[in-house]
Amino acid sequence: MLGLAILLCFNLLGLFLKEMLHVPLPANVIGLILFTGSLYTGLINLEWVESAAQFLTKHMMLFFIPFLVGTMTFFPLLETQFISLTVSFVISTFLVLGVTGWVTSRLAERNELKEERQHEA
Repeated sequence: MLGLAILLCFNLLGLFLKEMLHVPLPANVIGLILFTGSLYTGLINLEWVESAAQFLTKHMMLFFIPFLVGTMTFFPLLETQFISLTVSFVISTFLVLGVTGWVTSRLAERNELKEERQHEA
């Protein structure tokens, strides 16, 4: 329960900052950036939010239902733009996969170098 409260507080903090500072980012992204920074600096312990995050991730499909129902109202427009949408989805998917793989491999190499240096010392 504490984990869910922490996650919601960061979401509300993102909403508050967006309204007050007029930041050109979605409020949930601002909240996630603040949350990630808090985890990284040790302000928030991972153990506090891990069970709530696992629960939300496990039931993530439920959060997509309103989005999918809303998309159905735009079906005639989507139908006319099917080919361009499909091409953009495929290209963006492969771009995201490629960039994610590249970043992950670089981070893995960096961690291996750190471990080798620690073993040598």
